[in-house]
Amino acid sequence: MEPEEERIALFLDYENLAIGTREHLQGVAFDLRPVLDALAERGRVIARKAYADWSMFDEDRRMLTRHHVELIEIPQRMGATRKNAADIKLAVDAVEMAYERGFVTTFVLCTGDSDFTPLVHKLRELDKRVIGVGIKDSTSALLPPACDEFLFYDSLEGVDLPAEPRRRRRGSRRTAARTREEVETTAADEEAARPHDVDELAVRIAQTVAGLERTSSGPVLASSVKRALLRKDPTFSEADYGFRAFGELLRHLAERNVIELSEGTAKGDPEVSLPARGGEIEAFTLLRDVVREVEATTGRPPALSGLKNRVRKVQPGFSEKRYGYRGFLQFVRAAETQGLVHLAWDDEVEDYVVRTAAS
Repeated sequence: MEPEEERIALFLDYENLAIGTREHLQGVAFDLRPVLDALAERGRVIARKAYADWSMFDEDRRMLTRHHVELIEIPQRMGATRKNAADIKLAVDAVEMAYERGFVTTFVLCTGDSDFTPLVHKLRELDKRVIGVGIKDSTSALLPPACDEFLFYDSLEGVDLPAEPRRRRRGSRRTAARTREEVETTAADEEAARPHDVDELAVRIAQTVAGLERTSSGPVLASSVKRALLRKDPTFSEADYGFRAFGELLRHLAERNVIELSEGTAKGDPEVSLPARGGEIEAFTLLRDVVREVEATTGRPPALSGLKNRVRKVQPGFSEKRYGYRGFLQFVRAAETQGLVHLAWDDEVEDYVVRTAAS
């Protein structure tokens, strides 16, 4: 049986969106189509309302009408009074809909204004899912964490941003060569940084899967992992890491042996688990070998502080979080339960020391 689809109500603080795109996206006019396409992947939009003084947005009004948006007129007044009138009207309509139309499951607030944070809290108290949409550079830092999910308009598929304008500068060939070198260096740095970002994400996903395995009674599904990631960071999007879909990201991590995927009960929603214990045992064995080498070269067992760096010298990509451990101490204690090392507090060094089990 397929799960019931989400029923979505869309509310647009249009002045915030229009000014945000024009000021922060090089004069680009706001286009609702990419937002609607993103929402179509999440459910059925059954209400569309936009709030503004439409005498200021004549072209935009026609665009919104083509997308069947109800235009709520807020007459021109002075300064903040006009803006507050639009905000209040939007908030009142959203809460009224939440009470009167219980079948609406998701509210989408298109704004970057932190003034709507209390509205987000109230809707969530009423058991409604809240998705925010805003311009990255004009969205308050307070709003995204309050939402269940937050989409940055700049990153949506279908939003075409103009290339950054290039300044022409007169100079010698040497200056031009130096500029090319700087560009190539910057591109190389960005390319080098991308795998690092994916490595951090791999650790976060491994931690999330480990936590879900501990707290859930059944198998962990990919959809559950995605929901947990969004609860931790509502702005999370696999597209920021170069993946077109969450399933593509999971398959990439499975190829790297960070997770394992198997067919789930629902099509397109595989079960996710951490690798078989063999990978963990290999990590424990690596720890034991490093400890043994330190004992052999220094004549004494290594302290816990600094031991992780020694392990990383042998295996640069090592992270205990990949195996679901929150810290290195917890990882070493797990290795001790396997009989590979022995952990004890040493008053002299005021730290734990780690010995091989035979020591």
